[in-house]
This record gives sequence, structure tokens and C-alpha cells, in this order.
Amino acid sequence: MRPEPADQEVAKIFSLAAVILATVSASGIAALNPFETGAALTSENKIDELVSARLQVLKFQPANICSDAVFVRRIYLDTIGALPTAVEAENFILDRNPDKRAVLIDHLLARDEFADDQAMKWSDLLRVKAEFPINLWPNAAQGYHHWIRECLRQNLPYDQFARAMLTANGSDFDAPQVNFYRALQSKDPQTIAQTVALTFLGTRMEKWPAEQRSNLAAFFSNVGYKSTLEWKEEIVFFDPNATNAGAVGRAPRTTTFPDGTSVVLQPGKDPRVVFADWLTSPKNPWFARNLVNRVWSWLLGRGIIQEPDDIRPDNPPANPELLAYLEQELVSSGYDLKHIYRLILNSRTYQLSPIPKTDNPQAAANFAFYPLRRLDAEVLIDAVDQITGSTENYSSAIPEPYTFIPPDQRSIALPDGSITSSFLEMFGRPPRDTGLESERNNRITAAQKLWLLNSSMLRQKIEQSRMVQYHTQSGRTPREIAVGMYLGILSRFPTEAESQAVETYFASAKLGRREATVDVAWALMNSDEFLYRH
Repeated sequence: MRPEPADQEVAKIFSLAAVILATVSASGIAALNPFETGAALTSENKIDELVSARLQVLKFQPANICSDAVFVRRIYLDTIGALPTAVEAENFILDRNPDKRAVLIDHLLARDEFADDQAMKWSDLLRVKAEFPINLWPNAAQGYHHWIRECLRQNLPYDQFARAMLTANGSDFDAPQVNFYRALQSKDPQTIAQTVALTFLGTRMEKWPAEQRSNLAAFFSNVGYKSTLEWKEEIVFFDPNATNAGAVGRAPRTTTFPDGTSVVLQPGKDPRVVFADWLTSPKNPWFARNLVNRVWSWLLGRGIIQEPDDIRPDNPPANPELLAYLEQELVSSGYDLKHIYRLILNSRTYQLSPIPKTDNPQAAANFAFYPLRRLDAEVLIDAVDQITGSTENYSSAIPEPYTFIPPDQRSIALPDGSITSSFLEMFGRPPRDTGLESERNNRITAAQKLWLLNSSMLRQKIEQSRMVQYHTQSGRTPREIAVGMYLGILSRFPTEAESQAVETYFASAKLGRREATVDVAWALMNSDEFLYRH
């Protein structure tokens, strides 16, 4: 493509994007709407019954069921953090099996990429990175990430996953889960307790009364740390003789669990084990409630309790019965994470279209439609690279050989939060300093818009992509190019109006075939439909 001044290039892309994208709104819902269907709104499981009952009380009408094209894109992004390929999207859309959605859900939950996506989310919560203020160091951070991913790949029951971290002892090199006690800005009992409360109870301990904070900190007052002759190795252990706060711990102590139950801590028993026994008990609703609320927020854009890590008595759930049901399902399934995912993903509630039937904000809070959300930074750059067949260059502030990243590495699978790129920083990847969900910033900024519209890097990726080469060298017609581009970028077939818009642009633009194909790809990749989960 011949070089053009930046302002002319931006204007051209805006013009083409407007022509292509305006056709959807202009055609109206009744004329080949690619986003929803007229399928009956039947309940698929208990989730739908509980959500529907709440919507009826509030007199909100739920959105229609999403189309197959929307579903296949949505389910790929929400389970494995990647777009379906053009072939995968086409095969699913054309499949006439009435159970194809459930079949695809099971298939994606079994793929290794599901563990990649989950490990990224958990690494955000657990602050997996080598750089200050966490200072896990590269080998420990990568070992920790590998352990987290392997637990999720094997679908280790959630109670065992949590217990392994809470009761961990050993070297950060040999027992990666001990890094839970190292990925902190401070190693005092109060900071440890605050991290435990946020991670496993979904609550912010700084809002608790001082006595309650001290009671929880007592369970972590015997965590010991010692270095070895090996540089950067640290051993985490239970020290029965002295607390890491400097007090003598030989006598029995009485403290209180967050639910108000008192317990006597014997000097010879690790109090972390006592706390883990209480936390993971099936009778403890806090533990299960936090997990299912987080999973719901990851899939539906907001928690049943919102924010998902701000659970407290004066922040009630939007649908208490729904939350209680999911808690019960998690416990009765033996803390099977995939069981909860399968329940939610198969529900009609998850499969609603993104087009609401009311603009009342309470409709969103009660899940009357699927919310629009910009793709996470890691998912977005992986999508760009998948479409264009390109790769990223990553770097780390920690200059060690452990930070070498192979060229085909997916951003979503980066094992250390210190490994980054200019794109990830610009598009809101979380710094992993606090473990709060709000660290991730998915709001579109002016700088991001300029990068997408006028970046020489993105232009080069598109111009050199296999997709453009294939469509321009295969003798395909503009209409056939439109089908390939829409399937590869938006995971759907173009509408008739969109196909005609592409044909018109090819016929009228004073450009070569290749340049016109690049412009179509660029316009689609700048569309909200590409940039957002829907």
C-alpha cells in the first residue's frame, strides 16, 4: 500500500468503517440482524429460573437469544481467551446439531487454552510478577504461574487449590505455591491477612473493625521467612517459637474466625491449617460465595455482588437466590470449577443477546442482557496476531535469562506480569500490585483509538498478513473477500448490505485490489464489534 499522510489515512478508514458498520443499524433488527435470533426464551437450568423470576418482579423483559455467530465468538473469548478461526466459526454457524452449543462448551472447557485464560485471571489476583513491589524474581514467578496453570488444567478442586497455598511450606524454587506468602508488599501478619481476605473471601479487610482485623492476622503470625546461600531463594515455614511480628508464640492463644467463632491456637500446630480447615468447610458460605461470584463476573461482566471483591453486609447481592444456588452447586460438586462454568455457559442468561430491551440501569444489574466489554489487553493483541499471523516483542525490567519469550508466545499465557509490551501497557493490563479486579482498565482511551487507527505497527501487521495475501492472490471476488474477512475478524458472515458495501468500495476506490483488501481488514479491526465482547 502506498504511503499516505496520517490524516488522509485516518479519514479514509473512518469513511470505510462508517459505510460498512452503519449498515447494521440502518437495516434494523427485523432485517438480517446478525446479533440475535427469535428463538424461544425457555429456561435451560435453575440459573434461568432464578434470573427470570427476578426480572419478572422488576418488570424487565430479557433480551433475545444471541445468534450462533455471536455465541461462537463469545464462548471462545470467555473460555479460552481467543477468537475462533474463520473455519471454526463457519463450521459452527452452519452446523445443524440442536445441541451444538453444549457440545462446543464441553470442547472448549477441555482445551489447554482454558487453563491459560484461567491462569491469567488468577495470576492477576495472586500478583504473579517478578518486579517491584512484589519481587518474586523471574524463576519463582514463572514456577508459580506454571503451578497455578497446572492446577487449573487438571481441574484441581478449588478447596484443595486454596488449601495448598494457605498451608504451603518450603523453598520458592521447589514449592511454587509458597509464593502466595511472597507476592506481598509487606510480610507482616496484617498484610498477609488482608491478602487472604481479598483473595479467598472477596472482602476488603481494611473496612473491618480493628479487633476483627487483628483476629484474622493471628492465624498468620507464625509465618517464618529465611534466605539460603542460593541467591534469591527464600524458604517459607511454620515457626512455632516466634511470630513474624516479633512476639513469642509458645503459649496457647485465643482468636476469632471472621464469622465470630472463637478458637484456641495451640503452639505446636500451624494456625494456617486451623484457618484453612474453617475456610474450606462446606458449612462456610464465604468461601464458595466469593468464588462463584468471581466466575459470574468474569463471564457476565459484573458480579451478583458488585464489585466482585467487595463482599460486605451493606453491599447485598442483586439476586440472593441465584448466588445461594451457585454456592450450593460448587459445594455439592466437590468444588469443581468446571461444573460452575458449565452451568453458567449453558444457561439462557449467558446466551442472551447484547441488545437490551430497556435502558433502565437495573436491567444490567439483573442480567437482562449480555454486557458489552472491551477485550482485555492480552486477548486483544492475541486476536490481532491470530488474524494477521504476526507476533509480539516482549521485554522485562528484570534482566535475566528466565525472561526470554519465544516469538509464538500468546500474550494471555505470559507467566510473569513483569514481561510486557508497549501495547499491553497502553491497553490497560493490570500492574498486579494489589490483587484488586479494578486494577485492570478496559476503558477505551484517545491514545488507544489513535494506535488502532494510525499505528504503523498495526498497518504493517495487516499488510503482511497471510489473510490479505490469501484473499488477494486467490482470484476471489470482492464479495468472497468480504465473507472471508468477516469470518476471520468478526466470526460471522456479512449481511447482504455489508457485502454490497464492500463491493461498492472495491469498485469505487482508486486503489489496487490488495490495498482495498487491507482497508477492509483495517476498518473491521477498528470496529466496536471487533474490540468488544458482545
